[in-house]
Amino acid sequence: MKKSISLLFMLLVSAVMTAQPTASPLTHPWKGKRVAYFGDSITDPRNSGSKNKYWTYLAEWLELQNYVYAISGRMWNQLPLQIDKLRTEHGQDVDAIIIFCGTNDFNNDTPLGEWYTVRVDSVVYGHGKPKAMTARKHRIMNMDNSTLRGRINIVMDSIKHIWPTKQVVLLTPIHRSNFFANDKNWQIDESYANALGLYIDDYVQAVKEAGNVWAVPVIDLNAVSGLYPSAKEHLGYFHNENDLLHPNDAGHMRMALTLFYQLAALPCAFPEF
Repeated sequence: MKKSISLLFMLLVSAVMTAQPTASPLTHPWKGKRVAYFGDSITDPRNSGSKNKYWTYLAEWLELQNYVYAISGRMWNQLPLQIDKLRTEHGQDVDAIIIFCGTNDFNNDTPLGEWYTVRVDSVVYGHGKPKAMTARKHRIMNMDNSTLRGRINIVMDSIKHIWPTKQVVLLTPIHRSNFFANDKNWQIDESYANALGLYIDDYVQAVKEAGNVWAVPVIDLNAVSGLYPSAKEHLGYFHNENDLLHPNDAGHMRMALTLFYQLAALPCAFPEF
């Protein structure tokens, strides 16, 4: 019996190896695609914390065409400018958009706000009896540009209208530690709350919530990247001991490896309509 099972298994393996499918199941779904990146200094090609960025590694491994619009210091309320630039330069000629933002919203004490404004409205409804006007709680997207959730809503609403068929992936902020650039840019580590009493974790959670609010996948780099600058042993993944905010080449490669496998579970291009 064991020999029969073993023989059957070998025959199945042989069939799989010799089959000629039209598209190999081992082909990464993002290979050769056009990907735009919005965000802050960790994505900005001009940031000196590393020579290579996570997206340069992904481009090399997956033969991607990158459109990078990230700028150091940017928060979610500044991403509409990056959206406008992508639309002006490439229109619909893009397959996916990756957004990596939020750590500066934390550092600049942005209130979290709410996803929705709720009020009671009248609406026509009928189920099991004739339709009639009825009063119901009605939630409306909060577009308050002074809050993180309002900012995310503004960005996502714009993207959903401009690129309805494109893949959009959100990345959570990674862990952060000291960043001592100069006397006017002296950022403390994540064990401290910001001036609102909020931790970086609160901003990470908001980005995760946005996935459900806007029906987009979220890759939780805060959890799955493995980067933890609060541990001195992780200094080798960051720029230097005065900059434990920006990953170096090794840190970006680790993020890129994580993204390579995470993105493999997501489609990149969808049919147009």
